Amino acid sequence: MSIAMRTTLLRSTVVAAATALAAAISTLPAQALDAKWCKDVHIRFFVGGAEGDAFGTIVYNGAKQAEADLGPKVDYIFSGWDVEKMVQQLREAVAVKPGGIAMMGHPGDAAIMPLAEQAHKDGIKMMYQNVPVPTVTAAFGGGYVGAQQEQQGRALGAEAFKLAGLKAGDKAIMIGPFENESRGARERGTVAALKEAGIEVVQINSQTEWAADPNLAIPVITAALLNNPAVKAVGYPGGQMLGNVPTYMQAAGRKPGDIFNFGFDTSPQIVEAFKGGWVQLTADQQPFLQGYLPILSLCQQVVLGLAPMNVDTGAGFVTPQNYEIVSELAKQALR
Repeated sequence: MSIAMRTTLLRSTVVAAATALAAAISTLPAQALDAKWCKDVHIRFFVGGAEGDAFGTIVYNGAKQAEADLGPKVDYIFSGWDVEKMVQQLREAVAVKPGGIAMMGHPGDAAIMPLAEQAHKDGIKMMYQNVPVPTVTAAFGGGYVGAQQEQQGRALGAEAFKLAGLKAGDKAIMIGPFENESRGARERGTVAALKEAGIEVVQINSQTEWAADPNLAIPVITAALLNNPAVKAVGYPGGQMLGNVPTYMQAAGRKPGDIFNFGFDTSPQIVEAFKGGWVQLTADQQPFLQGYLPILSLCQQVVLGLAPMNVDTGAGFVTPQNYEIVSELAKQALR
């Protein structure tokens, strides 16, 4: 075969191969983005709370919508906000070897690290929601969807100081999981902002079971208010307790507006508390997105090879002046 013929054949082969490759690549997006394009992916999703939990229900609704839109097989894990239970459930999830895991970051970097390492070795894609675990993600990858804890806590403290008309020397109560290094960063940030403004802050360490049944906190909060009659503001660590403010205030013999009550999240109960004048401020962290986006990101990682998402869902504040804007969505457990 002459050199000219070999050259022509080589060129034809290269062109044919390139054409075939281009055709294959061009069909990938169309195939990947068909309805239920994530249908072959198995995901374990951590909701955080128990079934029916006010905050967890919104997270769950977001995740269910992502499942309906994208088509993955999703196992939902309920933990009752118990960090030790979450760690054990994560250990079990890694052992199953799904395509991806969306994990609540409440147990913190140290507890999650060895399991994240095993997931990395097994090729399991990871996403984290609600509480960041920056050391884990730096070591073994994964994305985060949720508010930045300390940053959001500080912002809430500053906003409460302003809207409540507090001044240096006033007293406030802040409730939170202060002993939890990762999860408690938000409430510690609120305390720091208030103290820097000259507010005397009484700290109450919240118990895990209060999130599941906020009525369990009634004796503690009532006693704190009776022992500190000059308190002008009370902060709460989550939507379950903030939605229960009318019960706390009535148990302590307080009327709507006597105390500036503030905290985090939205829910049907919180909307009613705004309407009744019991709650004056909440920081919205959009839990629906904390359900939807981790599943979307895991699908994109597994199917399309995309990098994990990192999204700050700390959207701003809800007040008596604007709560009606989100009220209907909150009643549907979407905000």
